[in-house]
Amino acid sequence: MLATLKFLFVVTALGPLTGLVGIPWSLLKGNVDWMYSRAIWITAAAVRAAGIRVEAEGLENIPAGRACIFMANHVSNLDPPVLMPLIPGRLSVLLKSELMRIPILGTAMRMAKFIPVDRSSNAAKAKASIDAASEALRGGVHILVFAEGSRSYNGKLMRFKKGPFFLARETGAPVIPVAISGTEKMMPPGGARIFPATARVRFLPMIDSTQFGTRDELMAAARGAINAALPPDMQNPPLAQCAGVSQSH
Repeated sequence: MLATLKFLFVVTALGPLTGLVGIPWSLLKGNVDWMYSRAIWITAAAVRAAGIRVEAEGLENIPAGRACIFMANHVSNLDPPVLMPLIPGRLSVLLKSELMRIPILGTAMRMAKFIPVDRSSNAAKAKASIDAASEALRGGVHILVFAEGSRSYNGKLMRFKKGPFFLARETGAPVIPVAISGTEKMMPPGGARIFPATARVRFLPMIDSTQFGTRDELMAAARGAINAALPPDMQNPPLAQCAGVSQSH
């Protein structure tokens, strides 16, 4: 419980203050760099305050000077705060549209070009999200997406959504698969308590999205790379091997 309280204290004490100062300052300066860097610092500080250790490997797989699409598995609400401070440069995140309604935070995320994703299967809204992500990539901003679309409730890798791979094919942006483990035990889905432990983040070799003939081939390559990099108890067989077997959502 103490770890949870420490995490929340850092976020609630420093987050709104940063927004209140950073939003007008960013409007005045015409960019969000100051606010973004402070938000990332607060995120990393909250993770440390909660006693979470982060072991990262494969950072050398991130190409310098290129906006990339980072595609990660998703097992816990701790995944974003653990992962985001590790990624160099500016980062935009595809996230639930409901989060944009949070006062101050929602405004800051819109200014930082975070991209709301509507889950209603509305084609026009889906296209708007893809267009916004494409614009961010053209501006040199990385995109982070949790390719399963929601957290896995048993820790095993689930099916991937096709939208992020359409984005990769449309823009030609390189894909960096990311395998996250450990967070599923620190903050399991359905709970709000943090249990301090070690999170492991593996940035896998870059995938050139232009080298695949179809979106499904690119998706299979990214999913296969992440699956192989996860601990055995989190792996799921390739989709071709589990036809007819339902996966947890």
